[in-house]
Amino acid sequence: MTREILVLQPHGKTGRRVVPLLRAHEDVTVRGASRGSTPPFDWEAPDTWPAALAGADAAFIVYFPDIAFPGAADRIGSFIELAVRSGVGRLVLLSGRGEHEAEKTEEILAGSGADWTIVRSAWFTQNFSEGFLVDAIHSGVIAMPGGDVREPFVDVDDIAEVVVAALTDDRHIGRLYEVTGPRLLSFADTAKEIGQALGRDIVHVPVTMEQYHAGAVEHGVPADYADLLIGLFTETLDGRNARLTDGVRAALGREPRDFADHVKAMALTGVWDPA
Repeated sequence: MTREILVLQPHGKTGRRVVPLLRAHEDVTVRGASRGSTPPFDWEAPDTWPAALAGADAAFIVYFPDIAFPGAADRIGSFIELAVRSGVGRLVLLSGRGEHEAEKTEEILAGSGADWTIVRSAWFTQNFSEGFLVDAIHSGVIAMPGGDVREPFVDVDDIAEVVVAALTDDRHIGRLYEVTGPRLLSFADTAKEIGQALGRDIVHVPVTMEQYHAGAVEHGVPADYADLLIGLFTETLDGRNARLTDGVRAALGREPRDFADHVKAMALTGVWDPA
C-alpha cells in the first residue's frame, strides 16, 4: 500500500535532500509544501495548513525561519494538533540542540498521540557552503561570536538519511535522535580547514554579540531579525552543545560524515571562490 508523505519546506537544506531519498522508496509518494507550492503552505497562515495535510499519512515538520525563535512551539503545536485530527499518523520533527523553544516543541510532539520521531540537530555543516557563511568565506574572514566554543557540526546529508529512516521504518517510532558530526570544532578550526582545502587564508575573527548584531544590520538584516539571531547564538554558542552524540550511528548503523570530507568536496565545486 502506497503511503503519502508531506515534506514541509521541500526546497530548504534538509527538505531538498529528504524528497529524492523518499522518492527512491517504491511504496511512497511525496508531496512538498511551501509558500510557492500548490496548494501553498505558510507557517504564518494557519488557513493554508488543512489543504497541505489533506490525504497525508506522514509528515516531516521543519519550521521556518527557525524552531528556536520565540513562538515557534505554539505555532508548531497547533500544526501538530491539526495533523493528528486530520489522520496524519506519523510525524517527524527537525529540532535543535540546547534550544528552549525547540524542547517545548519536542514535548508537544511526544504527547500528541502520533507515532513520532525527533531528530535533534547540531549546527549544519552546510551553513558554510549553502548558508549565511558563504559570503564570509568569499571574503576570507569568518566573523562570528562564541569565542573558542566548539561545535560538532553535522552534515545535512546525514540528517536527511535519519529523517527518511524515521518516516519509512517503524523501528524509529518514539525515538529521539540527537545527531552530531564526529568531531568538535571551533570556528577557528573550521576556518583553518576550509583555508587549507582552498589553498588561501581563511581566518576566524571573534566578535561580541553586540558587534555581530551591528554588522548584520549594517549589511541589511532587519534589526528585529538580527535580535532573533542573537538570541539563537546566545543559546547555542555558550558551550552547552560542546559534546558528541551517537544519533547518526543509532539511527543508521554507521558513523557520521566528517566536516573535512564536506570541505574537500565543496572546495572542488568553486562555491567558495572569491567573486
